[in-house]
Amino acid sequence: MLKVFLEDEIRNVIKVDARAIEEIEKGFTAYSDGKVQVPPILRLDFPNVQGEIDVKTAVIEDLDSFALKVSSGFFDNHKLNLPSLSGLMMLFSSQTGMLKTIFLDNGYLTDVRTGIAGAIAAKYLAKQQISSVGVIGTGVQARYQVEALSLVRDFDTVHVFGRNERAAKKYAEDISATLGKQVIVHQDIESVVKNSDIVITTTPATVPLIKSEWLHPGVHITAVGSDAEHKQELEPEVFSKADLVACDIREQCVRLGELHHANEHLTDFDLQSVVELGDIISEKTEGRVSDEQITVCDLTGTGIQDTAIARLAFKLLENSKEKVK
Repeated sequence: MLKVFLEDEIRNVIKVDARAIEEIEKGFTAYSDGKVQVPPILRLDFPNVQGEIDVKTAVIEDLDSFALKVSSGFFDNHKLNLPSLSGLMMLFSSQTGMLKTIFLDNGYLTDVRTGIAGAIAAKYLAKQQISSVGVIGTGVQARYQVEALSLVRDFDTVHVFGRNERAAKKYAEDISATLGKQVIVHQDIESVVKNSDIVITTTPATVPLIKSEWLHPGVHITAVGSDAEHKQELEPEVFSKADLVACDIREQCVRLGELHHANEHLTDFDLQSVVELGDIISEKTEGRVSDEQITVCDLTGTGIQDTAIARLAFKLLENSKEKVK
């Protein structure tokens, strides 16, 4: 019998926690070991309403199921008092191809797995000892990134910039209340970058927000907003100044991510020097090796993460049903 799970049920079992980090790290490691099929992302654009729909999937060798995810981002929805992000995931059998489960999560699983990937990036690329985190953007992902980051790094202060002053103040109130952090709202992005050990960009920007001249020794940047050719949060020169550049999937990022712009505009950019997270996690290559390094990670979001989080959700939901019995 086909199982359908609703958002509230999924939220009850899937959290931003160490268990989710472990499962998604396993997925990245499997990709590093050549055990994952990841087809190109299917995307539809709706420019008149700043909208997009992405379809992602990945099959991980030796696992009995895989996810197919449809996610939408319609960034004018705030005008209609609707959330910007939505979507669903489907879990299929890897043995029969039969549909096992539908997760009507409204994008929740995507939110969690994206936040978790940011935490994984910081785990291997940021300094061990930090005190402050900068966030560009005030939406859902700006919240999940900071929540997930708190699992792998201790910090006291969050610096935030948002285009909407009211949204930025609300963000500050929420993060202060839920995570107990001091939150400082800034009027410009430059001051956020210069005051932060880790900077996370979470916007659908189409023009660069962060300039290379603002970077300082030891800073780490995680860029999660760019997942289409026209999006860009970092000016290309950021990559020239970085000592170490990482990404989730190199081939995907050079097509859709910040690496797309670096590869297109920098004559001296060495794409092969960019390391994938799975190679760092599996210790095939090194992550950060000194507190002085400037590091950058380009995250475009992968079907690997979707399969990992969907399988974890199915396992936990099935276990919770068994306990009820």
